[in-house]
Amino acid sequence: MNRLIILVAAPLALSGCATTATAPSDPVVSEPEGTCDARAAQVWVGKMATTDMGAELLASTGSRTLRWIPPRTAVTMDYRPDRVSVSYDDNMIITQISCG
Repeated sequence: MNRLIILVAAPLALSGCATTATAPSDPVVSEPEGTCDARAAQVWVGKMATTDMGAELLASTGSRTLRWIPPRTAVTMDYRPDRVSVSYDDNMIITQISCG
């Protein structure tokens, strides 16, 4: 008799733990503030890298952080959506502008 009570009561007790699924709402997709977009900055590729250009690069890409990458320098591969990375050669000529 005790086993019968347990067999009947157990599913009822566990049903209180179940969750009900609700329809997902439309997710809000927005770019975080300071997200880099390097397309507009490509006009500086092939030009001399200067410290004054840094502020212009930040403004044109919408980034918060600027990373200058000298030739033959190891850099971290961590991706930061708010960072623009600018590579230049031995003559201080910009060779690449990218986000991350």
